Amino acid sequence: MHRLGLISCHRAKYKPTPSQQKIEERPNLLNQDFNPTNLNPKWVTDITYIQTKKDGWCYLSTILDLHSRMIIGYSFGKRWILVWC
Repeated sequence: MHRLGLISCHRAKYKPTPSQQKIEERPNLLNQDFNPTNLNPKWVTDITYIQTKKDGWCYLSTILDLHSRMIIGYSFGKRWILVWC
C-alpha cells in the first residue's frame, strides 16, 4: 500500500448519547388501527438516514397513506424538506 500511495480510512463508530431534555409524550391516535375504510384519514411518516460516499449523510423522508399504501409525499437530500407528489 505504501509503494502505491494508498492509505486506509478509519472512521470512529457512532455512539449515541442520551438527551438531557425531557421527552414530551404524545397520545396514541391510531390505537393500532392501520386499516382505514377510505382515502386520506390516516397518514404515517418515517425518516431514514442514508450514508453516501459523495454527499455523506442524506435523509429520506416519506409520507404514506394507510388506505392506498401509496407514497403521497417524500423528501431526499442533505437537509430535511418535504416535497409533495
